[in-house]
Amino acid sequence: MKRTFVTVAVLTAALFAPALKAQEPVVNVYSTRHYPTDTRLYENFTAATGIKVNLIEGQEDPLIERIRAEGENSPADVLITVDAGRLWRAEQMGLFAPVRSELLETRIPAHFRHPEGKWFGFSYRARAIVYNKAAVSGGEIKDYADLADPKWKGRVCVRSSSNVYNLSLLAALIEHWGEEKARAWAQAVKNNLARPPQGSDTDQIKAVAAGECDVALVNHYYYARFLASDKPEDMNVARKVSLVWPDQDGNGTHVNISGAGMVRTAPHKEAAIRFLEYLASEEAQVYFAVGNNEWPTVPDVAYRNRVLASLGEFKIDPLPVEVLGKNQPLAQRIFDEVGWR
Repeated sequence: MKRTFVTVAVLTAALFAPALKAQEPVVNVYSTRHYPTDTRLYENFTAATGIKVNLIEGQEDPLIERIRAEGENSPADVLITVDAGRLWRAEQMGLFAPVRSELLETRIPAHFRHPEGKWFGFSYRARAIVYNKAAVSGGEIKDYADLADPKWKGRVCVRSSSNVYNLSLLAALIEHWGEEKARAWAQAVKNNLARPPQGSDTDQIKAVAAGECDVALVNHYYYARFLASDKPEDMNVARKVSLVWPDQDGNGTHVNISGAGMVRTAPHKEAAIRFLEYLASEEAQVYFAVGNNEWPTVPDVAYRNRVLASLGEFKIDPLPVEVLGKNQPLAQRIFDEVGWR
């Protein structure tokens, strides 16, 4: 693997060996993920490489804005965030540097990474449909398109259109269907709402269980948390709700990623690339994915997760996730035009 900065690093080490010897190798990671398994992941990276991880955590958009505001003096080496749409926003701000790594290009499938290596997906999640088992029979709803059927009028729950998960889903539908059909779908779903868009995906599931609506769009791992919980109130929700993998006879279920890229101004580029490559390792993929009931992007990684196993296998939409970011501005405009707030 060729890296153009190796010669510079070697010359610098030769000239300033005493000073460098005193410096501890580090990588500064800005992350929007907040899972205990990620902490163990970073500890394992340090144990394997001797490189200390300095972690800065925050919410997605503010953390991206922080790197932009820090500019050329940003200490950030790596940005980790969720959703290809947010990775696209950071890319559009010029925050990422392309990384050429044979390991990453070999292990991460092309549709889960930026074509120029500006970011890589390390775990993926699915946008599913949940339904109330007492009000909806199995097989009654199978596709995203079904949510636009007038039979569901007053029966659909969903969160705000400004939520990046909904933006990415509509972005995918725009790519598959074209703008006109995607707009008609958004209008019809909005007309079928049982209540104004509100709350989180967890709130949508609770509303379905409570009978406030019969179906809802959610990321699968929110449902998985109810299945994994031993709290009586969560177990009660899980008993009343079931999940559908949409579009199994068509494009496949829409999926999105958690991903990371090297910051353009990274002060520790060598460490940043080693960190990204570690995230694609067998060990890291298990930690990175299972910590939030997601799936590894690296194929054939072996892991144990009884909740994910209980959800079964399904066909995913192979659409390159890069498209989700590119189509998001149009998706937001469509949502605004149809009044899906």
